[in-house]
Amino acid sequence: MALPLFDSDDCRPETAAASAPVGAQPSYLRDHRKRLRDRFLAGGAAALPDYEMLELVLFRAIPRRDVKPLARALIEAFGDFNGVLSAPTHRLAAIDGVGEAVICELKVVEAAAHRLSQARIRRRPILSSWDALLEYCRTTMAHRATEQFRVFYLDRKNTLIADEEQARGTVDHVPVYPREIVKRALLLDASALILVHNHPSGDPTPSQADIAMTAQVAAAADALGIVVHDHVIVGRSHELSFRAEGLL
Repeated sequence: MALPLFDSDDCRPETAAASAPVGAQPSYLRDHRKRLRDRFLAGGAAALPDYEMLELVLFRAIPRRDVKPLARALIEAFGDFNGVLSAPTHRLAAIDGVGEAVICELKVVEAAAHRLSQARIRRRPILSSWDALLEYCRTTMAHRATEQFRVFYLDRKNTLIADEEQARGTVDHVPVYPREIVKRALLLDASALILVHNHPSGDPTPSQADIAMTAQVAAAADALGIVVHDHVIVGRSHELSFRAEGLL
């Protein structure tokens, strides 16, 4: 039997709506949801706090229950709207009231945000689209619970050829292999690289291991005529550029 779009207990009427037909959405919920949608359409995301933005996302997954308590619980657990969207599936599932349908809706919105951010840098000169690149990195990496190392491969016009995850790690370490990065650049006929990784701690300050690894990649790339434009470390609220800090 196919699973319903909503969690298995979502059809149970609330006490205030006990007289409503089974499966019908209570009028007070319809009115509340309409008001939220109208405010969003009129003022955009800036018109709504994070928990109300989450309510909009949860409406489809839970069509016949008040989702405000769940939205508030998710914000409390993960900090903000972005933190909820990027939370690991197993941690979302541990929140009371979160089922398969809720997780699916959250992850669809997260994936849409990633694709939109990526579209803004695809087939464009990266160095002149630097803000868009940083926004993409924030969207995809700032709230990850473990470290991720990505490489942006660029052609001679500094247009993005490939955006690839090179490795995943733990909460404070990710294995990086300079030879593999340079080998991949040769296969792609890339002329330049931008290295990016995140610090789940939220602090983008580079470690000595980060600095040493970057120097190794830069030396290996330089020997083959490939430029390393920058290494960006993504923190929770801001980023650090090795180039801007004089580390590259």
